[in-house]
Amino acid sequence: MTDDINAQHNEKMRRLKAQRDVLMTHKTQEKGLIMVHTGDGKGKSSSGFGMIMRCIGRSMPCAVVQFIKGNWETGEKTLLREHFAEECRFFVSGEGFTWETQDRAADIAAAENGWKIAQEQILDPEIQFVLLDEINIALRYDYLDIDEVTRFLLEQKPHMTHVCLTGRNAKPELLEIADLVTEMKLIKHPFRDGIMAQNGVEM
Repeated sequence: MTDDINAQHNEKMRRLKAQRDVLMTHKTQEKGLIMVHTGDGKGKSSSGFGMIMRCIGRSMPCAVVQFIKGNWETGEKTLLREHFAEECRFFVSGEGFTWETQDRAADIAAAENGWKIAQEQILDPEIQFVLLDEINIALRYDYLDIDEVTRFLLEQKPHMTHVCLTGRNAKPELLEIADLVTEMKLIKHPFRDGIMAQNGVEM
């Protein structure tokens, strides 16, 4: 019985590998990707920072431009600034979430400053990956012009530079130009049960 199951499994995997090998012969192009992580579930920024760590592991110079979150002391910011400052540039633009600042003019100014920094990092020939953390929030509230952002990404981003944009409610214009879109779906969250954000999990 076990030998039969093993034989069937091995034959199935052999066929799968053959199909995969044929598929991969046509996947020969390389390009810098525009990636969007959105949705109401947790993990958008976490995934973006996971790619930052991959870049560091691959000796790919990278940069983070963090919108909205302001002076939140997060684990990823501490780690990157204290241990990987040469490998990854880290910029913070914003004074906190919009419900905390309660100052639209200041929020717009901070977002515009962040976008200016973002463009500089994307255009820098040394940088291969740029994470625009929570920029979707700035776009959602029209702190930034979505047409300007999409036009820049399409027309001025270097061909081999990767850019990842995170945050809820990504605008349709951004989804349209993206090469990769991932939607994080909320199924269950401890915040709903009165549990505050936890170090190492959310900060």
